[in-house]
Amino acid sequence: MLQLKVDRIEAMTPRIRRIELSSADGSQLPAFTPGAHIDVELPNEDTRSYSLLNDCAETNRYVLGVLREPDGFGGSVYLHDRLAVGDTLRASPPSNDFPLYEAGETNILIAGGIGITPMMSMAARLAELGRDYTLHYCARSGDDAAFLDELRARHGDRLKTYFDGGDPARGLDLEALLGVRQPGAHTYVCGPIALIRDAIAATADWPQGTVHYELFKGSDADLKPNRSDQPFDIILKKAGKTFIVPADKSILAVLKAEGFKIKTLCTSGRCGTCRVRYLSGEVDHRDEVLDDDEKQTFLQVCVSRAMPGETLVLDL
Repeated sequence: MLQLKVDRIEAMTPRIRRIELSSADGSQLPAFTPGAHIDVELPNEDTRSYSLLNDCAETNRYVLGVLREPDGFGGSVYLHDRLAVGDTLRASPPSNDFPLYEAGETNILIAGGIGITPMMSMAARLAELGRDYTLHYCARSGDDAAFLDELRARHGDRLKTYFDGGDPARGLDLEALLGVRQPGAHTYVCGPIALIRDAIAATADWPQGTVHYELFKGSDADLKPNRSDQPFDIILKKAGKTFIVPADKSILAVLKAEGFKIKTLCTSGRCGTCRVRYLSGEVDHRDEVLDDDEKQTFLQVCVSRAMPGETLVLDL
């Protein structure tokens, strides 16, 4: 394990901090490749993986971008609320599950939110090599997009930004971007599961080995249709009706089939349009937009389900 000293902590957005680390004994750090990460050991002996966002040529520092996730397992909360300059951390040497194929003729980098971190070292390396690349950065707003000034200064017109305000119709059109593959093209995607899932769908006919992605949360199984869902009951309090939501259908599909008009847009949990207030029941939230407070009151009928054995009472 490496002993790393915290040299600098900087708030990039209200929820994202930049943390710069160096070797505690002043020695050079192990080299890394674009897309690499380190596993940081926390005081409770758990470990969390964080991508290295600085240039891979640097051996004097590692730079992390950490999103505060209050509903996680405490790692990001500790790094935000308790870590201070001068503290030391134990971490593994860098490893890379998301490597850059440097011979790609055309490179399309797509980042959603904190997924920008591995893309920063990739884009820097492609610029150094003189390769053709574009960096597509998606966020709800400019205030939510960390490292934006640095990225604009370094990549100029190669950086494309998309601030959708929660409305995917105003965001990146993955089908238009990826639907027709250019010769020698590779694409790299990191961010919310829904973004990666949509990118995989848009590149369904790309050759094997040309679509690369990294999951910050979840697993590869989350990118495929969930076939282990169970049926559950919903009670509509105002309408005085009860319906069964089958394992292969959403709450939204059931409500529409029963004649209820629900305003929708993306139907994939990314826009917040179809949120509905619920009164009781434990919800399996699967959306990308509701914050922790909102999840106590609302659910997204397009993707949310009941936890096993639960009945959801909706304010409908």
